[in-house]
Amino acid sequence: MSGVPPSAKPNSTARELAILNAIAEELNSAADVRKALERTLAQVTDLLGLSAGWVWLLDPETQRFYHAASHNLPPYLQEPVRMTGSWCTCIDEFRDGALTPKNIDVIECSRLQPAVKKKATDLTQGLRYHATIPLYAQEKPIGIMNVTGPAWRKLSGDELRLLSTIGYYVGVTVERARLAAEGARLARAEERARIAREIHDTLAQGLTAIALQVEGALQQLDRDPVKARDRMERALAVSRTSLDEARRSVLGLRGSPLGGKTLGEALGSLARSFTSETGVRVTVSAQNAGVLPAAIEAELFRIAQEALANVRKHAKAKSVKITLKVGRRSATLSIVDGLAAGWRRAGRRRKATVSSVCRSERS
Repeated sequence: MSGVPPSAKPNSTARELAILNAIAEELNSAADVRKALERTLAQVTDLLGLSAGWVWLLDPETQRFYHAASHNLPPYLQEPVRMTGSWCTCIDEFRDGALTPKNIDVIECSRLQPAVKKKATDLTQGLRYHATIPLYAQEKPIGIMNVTGPAWRKLSGDELRLLSTIGYYVGVTVERARLAAEGARLARAEERARIAREIHDTLAQGLTAIALQVEGALQQLDRDPVKARDRMERALAVSRTSLDEARRSVLGLRGSPLGGKTLGEALGSLARSFTSETGVRVTVSAQNAGVLPAAIEAELFRIAQEALANVRKHAKAKSVKITLKVGRRSATLSIVDGLAAGWRRAGRRRKATVSSVCRSERS
């Protein structure tokens, strides 16, 4: 504390609290995780006098890193091929356990190194080093947040502690969103189990009633054919009713080709894998995406897979937008790839709408 004015520490604490409060508001108010991360990066870089930042998240399904959000990337890193989930120094150190919430490190960016060696400052904007903040939710690894500036300076102990706390906030926010999605998935699984029990009970009761009617008909077949016929007709009516009820229940139980996920969730998984492999940012918007008939979900998912395969082969897109809209009588899936020239001028759109099948299967 020598040489530090008595008022400096309280002012520093008040500033840290103000920053943390602003970050918490951004994380809690954003509509989705990607927007929350982008706003947080903008806040952090602005408040610490830095210029750029990006976030890697670890896909819990594949354990692969993907580029989840960024702010003001230099031109060199705006090329998707340089932002795949492949090896880099910070990802390597994170996987090795060298990066922990209490061990924030300043690293020379291995992704920028080729441009730095060529002194291509127009592509790097003078960036070379970044502070790497590991993201955890308690002991669970979530991802990495990198922040950087052209005139790199040594971060103070207070700033490093502040970044550690911000990293904790971000990690908890991402994990909370994932747990909410997992809770919804488990609720659907429980509903499917309930329907399965209902089918079992319906069929068991129906078969018992049919057996009793047939047994009675056989006993009366010789001495009272009229009553026997009446019993057989009742058995037939019960069998038809039971069959109709079973069909209605099975429509809600049919196995989904998407592994028990909704179409929106499956598209999200597809987007994360594509971003990890190609570096092309894929955003998914699922509006009112309720449960669709399995055949419709499978077809729309196949269309999305085909569209992304075309982007990989033929387009030079830097990003892709997937939009799913589900109405009362139709479902629309739109896939647009955006080039550097902009969405409207250079984007190519693929759109698929299904309606008649939805009506027939839902009626």
